[in-house]
Amino acid sequence: MDGSSIALLGFLALLVLLVIRVPVGLAMLIVGVAGIAAIRPGAVVPVLAGEVFAVASRYSLTILPLFMLMGNLAVISGMSQDLYRAAHSWLGRVRGSLASASIVACAGFSALSGSSLAAALTMGRVSLPEMRRYKYDDSLATGVIAAGGTLGILIPPSAGLVIYGIITEESIGRLFMAGVFPGILLTLLFVLAVWIVVRRDPDKAPHATAPVPWRDRLRATGRATWILGIVVVTIGGIYAGIFSAVEAAAVGALLALVAAFARRAVDRNAVTDVVSATLRATGTAFLVLSGAFVFKVFLGFTGIAFVASEWVSEQGFSGAQVVLLVLAMFIVLGTFLDGFAMLVLTVPLVQPILESLGVDMIWFGVMIVITLEMGLISPPVGLNIFVVKGVAPDVPVQTMFRGIVPFWFAMLATLILIALLPGLATLLPNAMFG
Repeated sequence: MDGSSIALLGFLALLVLLVIRVPVGLAMLIVGVAGIAAIRPGAVVPVLAGEVFAVASRYSLTILPLFMLMGNLAVISGMSQDLYRAAHSWLGRVRGSLASASIVACAGFSALSGSSLAAALTMGRVSLPEMRRYKYDDSLATGVIAAGGTLGILIPPSAGLVIYGIITEESIGRLFMAGVFPGILLTLLFVLAVWIVVRRDPDKAPHATAPVPWRDRLRATGRATWILGIVVVTIGGIYAGIFSAVEAAAVGALLALVAAFARRAVDRNAVTDVVSATLRATGTAFLVLSGAFVFKVFLGFTGIAFVASEWVSEQGFSGAQVVLLVLAMFIVLGTFLDGFAMLVLTVPLVQPILESLGVDMIWFGVMIVITLEMGLISPPVGLNIFVVKGVAPDVPVQTMFRGIVPFWFAMLATLILIALLPGLATLLPNAMFG
């Protein structure tokens, strides 16, 4: 059996394992080890030991636990609630203001946590009860939280961009800068989607509330200064060249810890919860990356990437056509596969093809992460939908999926805009790094 056939069998076996709910990292380890054993039996132990050790000892990966720690500290200190209240104080006169404030708060929290699921869960607990108290339509209220939470893997620090950068060996700092403008653009389009929904059907949101006095606005904004300051210091520090992305994560985690102590939110139970949540999330991420690199070595042994590159060259496809095909494939796969599973499953295969066609892998990384966001709210899997379901168990899943439709199209519009105007993703990293 030739290498290409073994590779195709490996992909099939991996899909089967994912369908039966084997954890992504473990599934890739199993298939990668079995595939390497079938091609080069003597390389199994060296590859497994070498790749796992390389992932565990890679300095750049310290960014993951540090940003996860920062996000968890933001939750226990109440900074996420303050951010939501500040956003609502400024948007209070706009119809659907609670929904718009939820989007803005999700964006702000995403700049601390880097996790879409954490953003959806945290902001769901904070803002969903408020929207339901004011008689917001369930589809709009849950759709806003599910869609707003997806900003966690686009707005830096983004776990999606970190994992993409590790797999492709691209600069994480450049990827973070590339995600800034698209993240802001998508946030604005989400707010626009809320306005359109409410404009077409005013019954989905109550009438605008009375204006919030300036004193209350300033007080609410003042309480949100901690989280805003941390975001400015971490992201601004990277852009100004004061420190690297890893150093920014350490500075952000330290500032979040100081904020938690200053707000008297730290006790023994809080510390236990924060450390446990950070360790669980970090362990999961490192297992995924270990499996991804073992699987990547397996694909290298099969030579399927070179076969695919030659086939693309023979067909005469351009870089734009291949990117379009890959993005369409991600959108379809996102309806039934976990986003990170797609990332580690397909990027090692398509990267050599795209690089040979001159595609900017930084720009492509932003595009891919947006398609992962689309998968997070696409039926039937839609992980963010089921996170929100845990917060609102009485709302039918069909109602939630109906609520995310306008936000899904907002993501599609963002993809089109970045495809037509690549500078939205490349301007900041090129200005900073050249």
